[in-house]
Amino acid sequence: MADTKSGVQIYHELFGTEVHDPRIMFEMLTVNVFQPGLNWRVAASKIPVFDKVFKHFDVHLIANFTEMDLEALEENPEMIRNPRKIKAVVQNARATVNLSPEFKDLADYLWSFKPTNAIVEGPLGHDAHGLGAKVAKDMKKRGFTFVGPTTMELLLVGTGILKHQEN
Repeated sequence: MADTKSGVQIYHELFGTEVHDPRIMFEMLTVNVFQPGLNWRVAASKIPVFDKVFKHFDVHLIANFTEMDLEALEENPEMIRNPRKIKAVVQNARATVNLSPEFKDLADYLWSFKPTNAIVEGPLGHDAHGLGAKVAKDMKKRGFTFVGPTTMELLLVGTGILKHQEN
């Protein structure tokens, strides 16, 4: 996904479109893991860096990262060097791999939560459906981390599973 476009352009073009590609779904999850406490543009601007350091979002490769790999990422000046968030991406890759055989991939898993009425009205982050909380709870049970209710609502809207509509 990362080419000559900036990470902000990539994220802006993707946000709200229906994502079924498991690699892009993990890319969006990664941005959402890094976003809390930052302006969304800061996290999104790092998509080209994330693409490079997280092996083009190949969960099987990321799941095999070692302690040395993590230390190298924490020292990389291009990265958002939050050790807990970096470890969360690796943990989330491992949890994604473990979705099989119940689910084909991360996209298949997240789309399984799509409600009949998939429109979120009002400001993002108030989780009118309670779906962000439901997905977050299930993901945590499956070993994912840094996946709180607001983060998951944002991911569901960002990947087109929920549609956002201002009142």
